[in-house]
Amino acid sequence: MPQPNNPQQVKLDAAVAGPLFMLAAALLFTMLNMLVKLIGPAFTIWHIGWYRFFGGAAVLLLVFGRQGNPYRGHNTRLLIIRGFTGSAAFLSIVTAIRLLPVSTALVIFYAYPAFSAVFSYLIYGERISRAEIACIAVVVIGIAVLFDFSLDGNLFGQLMALSGAAFAGLTVTLIKTLREKNGPVIIYLYFCTMGMLVTFPQFAMAPLVPSTVTEWAMVLGIVFVSVTAQLLMNQGFFYCRGWEGGVFMSSEVIFTAIVGIAFLGDPASWRFWVGGFLILGSAVALNRFKANTMKREKRLEQAS
Repeated sequence: MPQPNNPQQVKLDAAVAGPLFMLAAALLFTMLNMLVKLIGPAFTIWHIGWYRFFGGAAVLLLVFGRQGNPYRGHNTRLLIIRGFTGSAAFLSIVTAIRLLPVSTALVIFYAYPAFSAVFSYLIYGERISRAEIACIAVVVIGIAVLFDFSLDGNLFGQLMALSGAAFAGLTVTLIKTLREKNGPVIIYLYFCTMGMLVTFPQFAMAPLVPSTVTEWAMVLGIVFVSVTAQLLMNQGFFYCRGWEGGVFMSSEVIFTAIVGIAFLGDPASWRFWVGGFLILGSAVALNRFKANTMKREKRLEQAS
């Protein structure tokens, strides 16, 4: 196939490829959310987690394991820590999805950029601007709106969604260091491996094997949809900047809300729309502000 010789054409292809990869990943993550919500109640979070992590590790080892030791990476300790925090984020949001309307769980979960900003300050000493502090405050207000300004309703589900956001924010922060010398495959492989270690004890105490064609289809769907979505998202980041990828990935909330409200009967009260708008809008703004900060720091480094 002939390669484009026009630099403008190459730029256009990248501009199209980035959003396509990200939106495709967001759609697949929406499908994953639906599978987690709809799979039978006999499958606990430990069963779902075990099959997702074991299946993901098996696929990665099958595809990339022939190229030497697949676990050979830089900063193994941090890879392991990131694997555990990512596993905790996944198990928390799965618990929330099982207990709450899936659209509400995802809206709360997408408060993670606010937690990422706080962890970046605590771990790396990155400055938080006034605009970013304002965005974090708006996220808190949005969460309060979704919680109906009181600690009632399905409090445990709400707290698990918030816990998932916190762990996801920490995970995103740690990936900043890991990306310097590690590729996306090894980071994801450690994530799956640590997730296997976390979920195996509970899975082994009450092992459950799919018994029907439908259950097999859903379990295999969870495995392959999650792996494909992750790889598409990683590929998308080659074509767009970090904040742009975050904006495109936030469409997962919109897709999930549409499916949840239209097909699962999720409630669409004013609290959902107002709280969701405040959280999602602030998350998008935080990504943009962070990108501007990184640009200014890079210009200062080049000038010095």
